[in-house]
Amino acid sequence: MSAGGGAVRRRRGTAAGLFGAALLVAGTVLTSGGAYAQPSPPPGGHSTGHGEDDDRDGGRDGNGGKKGDHGKGGAKPGPGDSPSAAPARRSGPSAAPAPANTGGDPSAARPAPAAGDVLASADGAPTAAVPTAQGLRQALAGAVADPNLGDVTFAVADAADGRLLYGSGENTPATPASTTKLATSIAALSLLPGDTRLTTKVVRGADPGTITLVGGGDPTLTALPADQVQIGGQPVDADTAPASLDALARQTAAALAAAGTTTVKLDYDLSMYAGNPQHNNHDGQNIALVVPLMVDEAKADPKSREDAPDRVPDPAGAAAGAFAALLKAQGITVQGGPGPAAAPAAADAPVLGRVDSPTLDRLVERLLTTSDNQLAEAIARQAALAAHQPASFEGAAAAVTRELTRLGVPMGDVVLNDGSGLHTGNAIPPAVLVRLLSLAASAEHPALRPVLTGLPVAGFTGTLGKRYGAGSGSADAAGLIRAKTGTLRGVNTLAGTVVDADGRLLAFAVMTRTPAPADTARAAMDRIAAHLAGCGCH
Repeated sequence: MSAGGGAVRRRRGTAAGLFGAALLVAGTVLTSGGAYAQPSPPPGGHSTGHGEDDDRDGGRDGNGGKKGDHGKGGAKPGPGDSPSAAPARRSGPSAAPAPANTGGDPSAARPAPAAGDVLASADGAPTAAVPTAQGLRQALAGAVADPNLGDVTFAVADAADGRLLYGSGENTPATPASTTKLATSIAALSLLPGDTRLTTKVVRGADPGTITLVGGGDPTLTALPADQVQIGGQPVDADTAPASLDALARQTAAALAAAGTTTVKLDYDLSMYAGNPQHNNHDGQNIALVVPLMVDEAKADPKSREDAPDRVPDPAGAAAGAFAALLKAQGITVQGGPGPAAAPAAADAPVLGRVDSPTLDRLVERLLTTSDNQLAEAIARQAALAAHQPASFEGAAAAVTRELTRLGVPMGDVVLNDGSGLHTGNAIPPAVLVRLLSLAASAEHPALRPVLTGLPVAGFTGTLGKRYGAGSGSADAAGLIRAKTGTLRGVNTLAGTVVDADGRLLAFAVMTRTPAPADTARAAMDRIAAHLAGCGCH
């Protein structure tokens, strides 16, 4: 059956299909933790380069553009927009969400679809017919034969129970790139409560007159004023606002002043993490040193909108220096320059101030939507600590592997070296990726839902914000697909969920290695997912 062959079925509609669409098209995600605003693109709504490039290897992207020059967002409705102003779910192949009036610019931002009960399709009993292997083979034959895909493997599964429906090379390990973040996120959410927060605090030091800034593993801690903080180009809300270094300085200064102290020495404690802080693929742009203390993800320019901004060489030292300056503004003098503490802070050291990150649920959504390498490595280390492993690259990989094995994921052929997917030595078969997505959709694992709600929406949000556009051959699927992207040199991956024409929620993964330009390969992968959205495949 062709991609458009399911139009009649889609017109009939089912309760499962409508709920599934809500899962896939919600631009503002409603969860038990409140409303989470999906990141959006830069002003003007279009990318500054060639498409999405979420986990670069520091070289050229195959299109002649320097990697790191790409916008990642998609717009969301403004505060005054009503649900009726957002594009409706299509009832046929020509009724995809319509672009807003953008003055003729086809790359300009579209409003995100209306919010819905995004958990309903995952929790409700599936009633729509399950696609057959023969139907899927017929529907996907032309798309998977595209020569721009190069070496391609893929898997399609029923999200309700994880049962594999169709695939090719589905059990063959391939480089996952940033789809590695699915494994990291699921393990962390399984090991830790979703309301876990990462705490940065200041305590009295071991030496008289010394205070210690204790890193708690929160890379989103910000030194920016509240009105300048953005995620993906949009202001934050109460659920997504990062912890404030200025608030921590104010608390600390007030506590010191109350004790009659106006001059201190400052050191900082990095004992939470272990091992080498430098990633195997470190380039000072896609990722900084992975240490438990930094502000604004160690960006040299905290307001940078680049995908791969320059990072400071000493994230902890820069954070401590910024904190000292904020203390000075509150009337506290810091003698000399801050340096590493000689020993970890005592567990019972008096606390002078503390600030907390957003919840783990919100952090996972953020790292998946924007494909945040720095945040992914931080969450991987939290998983390691929860699993009583060293908070290092190796410890995190061991913790994720062990926890996913406990959840029933076949990890025998999986190789993990990091939590972000920047490591080219990672290997995951497509069948494992769809198993991970099915776990997140399972009624038995509601704590994993942020993995689904954090996936970018095709054509609207995050790293899929500038894909599935006019002329792509996949525009009819805009708003109907949620998927995690992945890109390294010559490697492109896409793994996510889609509701087919009968209203069945499917999980899919496509993994390619090709010399074709990255944008060309991505467009070919997007057409595969679009064919799944357009067919019942019986």
